[in-house]
Amino acid sequence: MTTVLLTGFEPFAADPTNPSGDAVRLVAGGWDGAARLVTDVLPVTFAGAAARIEELIERHCPDIVISTGLASGRDAVTPERVAINLQDARIPDNDGAQPVDLPCVPGGPAALFSSLPVKAIARDVSAGGIPARVSLSAGSYVCNHVFYVAAHGAASRPGTRAGFIHVPWDTAHAPEGQPAVPLADIAAALHVAIATTLATPHDLSEPAGSIH
Repeated sequence: MTTVLLTGFEPFAADPTNPSGDAVRLVAGGWDGAARLVTDVLPVTFAGAAARIEELIERHCPDIVISTGLASGRDAVTPERVAINLQDARIPDNDGAQPVDLPCVPGGPAALFSSLPVKAIARDVSAGGIPARVSLSAGSYVCNHVFYVAAHGAASRPGTRAGFIHVPWDTAHAPEGQPAVPLADIAAALHVAIATTLATPHDLSEPAGSIH
């Protein structure tokens, strides 16, 4: 049986919630797919999140790894195309750590591409009426760090695909003025992302992606 690992994040700093973690819990609670689904909520810390995703991959040997996180200010679900080997924190993480100009994996490639069908995911999520587009920048904070570490780990496991999806705020908890999507729609988008990845061994060959 195919195993899918799906992760989100805990709340950051004083935020009351994190839609990525909440959506992952919703997906887990309603999962009835053919694949075995493993879910977890990661800490918003460089060291802790990297260690957790490595441990989850080692323990569960997933065929597919989909990590998710909040991108405040975005108005769509955005599958990320590329992770960079850089920790460059504008603000401290939940442990107070603020790495600057450090690699995610010392000696690793400068960048690693998602092995998920990101264009097909964006297409299929959009087809369901949920805003989605491919992103070409996962930033240099904890989300990018987890993306890079997972992609680096998957690269040494033949047949394993890994990538990252940023989600917007959910409408119930978005700060004033921030774009948002209903939490149920975010969870539905993650369902679609899993289904599309399971059904799509090779991504679409068409232009897509923005840095916002």
